[in-house]
Amino acid sequence: MDLPPFYAGQILLAMPGIGDDNFDHSVIALCAHDDNGALGIDIGTEIQGLGLRELLASFDIDGAQVPDKPVLRGGPVEPRRGFVLHSLDWGGQEMLQVDDHWGLSGSLDILKAIAEGRGPDSYIVALGYAGWGAGQLEQEMTGHGWFLAPPDNRLIFETPTEKRWSAAFAASGIDAAMLVSEGGSA
Repeated sequence: MDLPPFYAGQILLAMPGIGDDNFDHSVIALCAHDDNGALGIDIGTEIQGLGLRELLASFDIDGAQVPDKPVLRGGPVEPRRGFVLHSLDWGGQEMLQVDDHWGLSGSLDILKAIAEGRGPDSYIVALGYAGWGAGQLEQEMTGHGWFLAPPDNRLIFETPTEKRWSAAFAASGIDAAMLVSEGGSA
């Protein structure tokens, strides 16, 4: 399979033994990737004890009418900065459209729209992001760090958080239980 030179719109799956606890079992929706680096949102780890309604309340937004979805740990960079990964049926201030797969928004507009029932049909709310400098992700892709999987909106928006990592591997024909953390030698 020929890999595109940049991977925006793809899913990065952390391989066992990636060597960085920040990314153990990570499922990253890669939202931007170019010569300057890459940015993605980890959609595989929930922040324990934090739901959407509590997050909305911290911004004085009434979230009583929205499902109290978990807030995800989007990555280790800027863990207090919020992002919404969402379907493309909503567009607002500073939305980054990622191919024809999803949008990424980081303004309060989308949180207000969600609370008022006029937001996107499908969305995930996360704090923080995963980031790579120029050439860093490409370097990591040559080692035993990441597996590249195709985008799948059902995986992102419908699969329970704790099942996304193994489900993404399964969609690529791989049984995640059979993966090992170290390579062998002949």
